[in-house]
Amino acid sequence: MMRWIEETFGTHKPIIAMCHFRALPGDPYFESNGGMKRVVELARQDLMGLQNGGVDAVMFSNEFSLPYLTKVRTETTASMARIIGELMHEIEIPFGVNVLWDPIASIDLAVATGAKFIREIITGVYASDFGLWNTNVGETIRHKTELGATDLKMLFNIVPEASKYLGDRDIIDIAKSTVFNNRPDALCVSGLTAGAETSSEVLTRVKEAVPETVVFCNTGCTVDNIERQLSIADGAVVGTTFKKDGKFDNLVDEQRVTVFMDKVKKFRA
Repeated sequence: MMRWIEETFGTHKPIIAMCHFRALPGDPYFESNGGMKRVVELARQDLMGLQNGGVDAVMFSNEFSLPYLTKVRTETTASMARIIGELMHEIEIPFGVNVLWDPIASIDLAVATGAKFIREIITGVYASDFGLWNTNVGETIRHKTELGATDLKMLFNIVPEASKYLGDRDIIDIAKSTVFNNRPDALCVSGLTAGAETSSEVLTRVKEAVPETVVFCNTGCTVDNIERQLSIADGAVVGTTFKKDGKFDNLVDEQRVTVFMDKVKKFRA
């Protein structure tokens, strides 16, 4: 179960950096003046900063498609495919995709672009900022199979941001049943929102509950806590802390990436 990490990322305890696309056509905050050309330019700038800073992998997401849909529109997936297509010859590290919050669309985009993994809300039903948030893991995994994406790794986010499990289930029960019923490649444990620190206690409880399954720290990693989080988790997904002044709305700051990754590399050594 664990071996795929080194095979995919070329290291243990990988850092998967988020490349957040600006608002896309159809999104409320899409800037029509700059258009898609500007969105591609900013995505390229962030990608270069992340790669030059030494991250192990990158995950492309439509992070600024606020407020999110749980079934995205066709133009969103198409726009993301265009951006990744334009950047393809410049991507030098393994990459994944995350079409927020639609696992079927994420699989479609992964197959179209050759992504190695997706991260999504794939199981459970939640009371959320986006209304009643339901999933259908059986349909999702069958869709992946029908498209022949047997090698596509599935990262299951089991603590969805801005939502609560509908029904009073302990995180340990969720982790155990998710692994038993769905055989995820990894579980992702998050804080309340993007950039919010993941509880080390929750991370520890999940890892102890499913020791044979990969567990990633999904939000809130900083240069100050990354050693602690990586001492528990098998890797981390990192977004906000790589941005200028550590603010969600800003673009990537290559110097922040370099300092962070230098600390990670020393820890791994």
